[in-house]
Amino acid sequence: MPDNNDHFYANLPVNKIPLHQLLIKNHLFKGIPADWHVIITDIKSSTAAVNAGLHENVNLIATGSIVAVLNIAFKANITVPFFFGGDGATFIIPPGIVDEVMKSLLKYKDNALENFSLDLRVGIVPVEEIYARNHNLQISRFSSSETFSIPIILGDGLAYAEKMIKGDDYLLSGHDTANDEIDLSGMQCRWDKIEPPENSEEIVTLIVIARDYRQQAEVFSKVIRHLDQIYGTPEKRQPISVSKLIFRTSFNSLGKEMKHRLGKIKFIELIKSWFINIYGYIYFRTESGKNYLKQLVAMSDTLVMDGRINTVITGTEKQRLTLQKALNVLEGKDEILYALYVSGESIMSCYVRDLDDDHIHFVDGAEGGYTQAAGILKQKIREKMKNTDNI
Repeated sequence: MPDNNDHFYANLPVNKIPLHQLLIKNHLFKGIPADWHVIITDIKSSTAAVNAGLHENVNLIATGSIVAVLNIAFKANITVPFFFGGDGATFIIPPGIVDEVMKSLLKYKDNALENFSLDLRVGIVPVEEIYARNHNLQISRFSSSETFSIPIILGDGLAYAEKMIKGDDYLLSGHDTANDEIDLSGMQCRWDKIEPPENSEEIVTLIVIARDYRQQAEVFSKVIRHLDQIYGTPEKRQPISVSKLIFRTSFNSLGKEMKHRLGKIKFIELIKSWFINIYGYIYFRTESGKNYLKQLVAMSDTLVMDGRINTVITGTEKQRLTLQKALNVLEGKDEILYALYVSGESIMSCYVRDLDDDHIHFVDGAEGGYTQAAGILKQKIREKMKNTDNI
C-alpha cells in the first residue's frame, strides 16, 4: 500500500474561488513534501522539429509521456500533479512510484528515438535538493468546472529543476530501463485540427513569467484578471467547441497513434482501431456520446500553471491587441516577460480511461504553439540578460 505521504496531492482541498483570488491567498498553498521528486520530459531541439513540420509527433510524444505516468499512478491509486508543455511534460512524483515512473519514461525515451528520431530528455531532481538550494515550490488545487481540477504551482522550484535537467552537465544515474512494454493504454489522438469556435477568429498560445518569483502571485493575479476582463470567463475563451470537432479515421493518423502506443504498426490492430473509429461516428450521435463531447470541452487542459502561466485561448484580433497592450504595460514595469503565438487552429490529444468520466484532453496551438511561444520568450530573456550585462 502506498505511504500516506504519497497521497499528499490527492488530499489537498480543491479551491473553486476565482483564480485571480486564489493566487494571492498564501494560506491556500502548501509546500511539496521533501521526499517527492520533480520529473521532466522534454524534446531536445523541439523548435527545429516543429519548424520542420514535425509538430504532431512532438505533441504526441509529450502526451505519451503523460499517459505512461498517469497509468502507473492509476494502478497505484495515487494522484500526481502534471503539467503539459507541448514538447514535454513536468510531473511531481511521490516516493512510492518514482522508480517505476523513471523506468517507464526511460524506456519511452528509447522508443521515441527509435521510432521518430526525436530525442526525449528525461530527468529527475529531488524536491529535497530544490529546497536545499533555497528554491521554492508551493502547490494548490484549482477548479473552474464541476469535473476537472488542475494543480497551481508558485515558486521557482520547477524552473530550477528544468535548468538542471536541460544543463549540459546533467547526468542521469541509478535508473535502468524496464524490459516490459510501457502502458500507453487510453492514449488517443483522433481529432483533426480544431478551428476556433463561432464568433472567434484565432487561437492564442500565451506564456507569462514573473521577473521576480517572489512577486509571482501578485503579477499572475493581474494577468489572469486581464484575461477575464478582455476575453471573459474561462468558458468563453475555451478554444475547443463541440461544433468544430472533426473525427479522424484515416489509416495514416491511426497508424501514427499506434506507432506511439505500441512502437510499431500491427495490421490487425490497425483494422480493429479503424472499426472502433467507425463505431465512434455512431457513438457520438447517441446521448452518451453527446455527453462525452460536452465533458471533453470541460476537461480540456487549456491552462497550465507551473511557476509560469501557459494557456491556449481563443478570441478576436481586437481582444488580443488589447491584451498585448495590457501585458506590455506590465512588461514595461519589469513585472513580467511574455510571449504569444497566434494560429488559426488548435490541436488536441487525449487520454481516455473511461468514456463516462475519466478522460483528459491536452490542447496546444497549431504549428506547435507552446514551442513557438517558448522560443520567442527565450529570445526575450536573452536580450534582457544582454542589456543587463551592458549596464
